[in-house]
Amino acid sequence: MCVVSDRNESILKATSIVYPGVPHYSCMWHIWTNIRAKFKKGHLQLNELYFATTRSYTLDEFNERMSKIEELDSRVKSYLYDIGYHRWSRVHATVNRTWTMTSNIAKSLNVVTKDARELLIFDLLEYMRTLLEHWTNEKLLKAKGTFTFHGSKFNKELENNRTLSQKLRVSASTDHIHTVIDGVKRYIVCLESKKCSCGQFQLDELLCVHALAALRHKNETYENYCSPYYTKESLLCTYEIPVNPHLDKSKWNVPQHISDEVVNPPTLEKRQSGRPQKEKYKTYDELKSKKYKVSCDNYGGEGHNKRSCKNSPKKK
Repeated sequence: MCVVSDRNESILKATSIVYPGVPHYSCMWHIWTNIRAKFKKGHLQLNELYFATTRSYTLDEFNERMSKIEELDSRVKSYLYDIGYHRWSRVHATVNRTWTMTSNIAKSLNVVTKDARELLIFDLLEYMRTLLEHWTNEKLLKAKGTFTFHGSKFNKELENNRTLSQKLRVSASTDHIHTVIDGVKRYIVCLESKKCSCGQFQLDELLCVHALAALRHKNETYENYCSPYYTKESLLCTYEIPVNPHLDKSKWNVPQHISDEVVNPPTLEKRQSGRPQKEKYKTYDELKSKKYKVSCDNYGGEGHNKRSCKNSPKKK
């Protein structure tokens, strides 16, 4: 298990208290937006190189791509080094399956609770409870509707890899060690230790195309070679604890010392001038992106289209 965030100090502090000892990683997308904002050259080339570097499965691939990044802009390499390679690079991560996101609802919650945040605290919490109740039940029904050994997402990936593995040549060294030839490249697969020289098998704990080729050569199924976290049973366990509904407020059994407690609003010395911030602070990419403008085909006016144009000639 690990936690991924945008490196906000409040999140780092909170997760260290709630999840002590759990590794904390940095979101590669937020790091990229910071790179674009801080360093003004070579964005087109850096974009492809940076994301390829984060997804590298071997140290050789990582070092080669980092060298190219340094050639483009040495400041970017220094910036990434200061963050810590282990916080954003797959091959340097201290835990496996760091790219397998089990919970990524932060952005969704921000959107769906935008209007609800204007409610009173109790109503806001009840709204969020109802929302999570609906989501949990929806995910559970989807998991129950899965009829494969692995979850639908990972089963699809395995099937795609198995199709690609048909083109590879395999020679067995022992019962567990195989050499897989992919074009001009040669990979060593050890099924006993669940490793492949490409790095994907051991880091994702999901069979890569080379391991599937070795299993095809052995005429063996792949169910026992993947992490149990990818199975349908694990998916069902994830959502087996329901978000329970609440009784009507009039039916609550509130202790006397709670009902007698008086909670006053916070005292502020001076309210900040202007309207309170409701919209999120936009990232560099959002500010620089070209916005699509609707224009009219009749005379080129902006803000409406041909159908809603008020100046269009009337049909006789």
